[in-house]
Amino acid sequence: MRSSTSVPVSYQLVIEVPSTLHLPVGRLGEHEFPAGTYVYTGSARRGFEARLARHARAEKRLRWHIDYLLAAPGVWITRIVRSSLEECRLNQAVKGIVTVPGFGASDCTAGCGAHLRFVGASGKSAGRDRTHA
Repeated sequence: MRSSTSVPVSYQLVIEVPSTLHLPVGRLGEHEFPAGTYVYTGSARRGFEARLARHARAEKRLRWHIDYLLAAPGVWITRIVRSSLEECRLNQAVKGIVTVPGFGASDCTAGCGAHLRFVGASGKSAGRDRTHA
């Protein structure tokens, strides 16, 4: 019998990048991250909440691709979404652009391309661009 309580196994971090960045991302090398909003999809079968807390910490060893982006000055997590969907299925539901091929997808077997998607300029960034145009 299936439990009616869904246990989260995957998550999405909604991330704001206030200005264009050029960052090294581990073995992926240096990449450009245009200013705007990104969605990163990850998972944790054990230690789920500890993983989310680690992502939110400012001080940490750079281990995963996402650590490099989150360690950049001015970058912040605006929202965390927990899900019982499998990581790749959740990631594939995100409409957005892959700006760094392979980002967060080292162990992906579903052909996602990356588990970080650029979803567009934030309202804040978009407003700033319009005022200075």
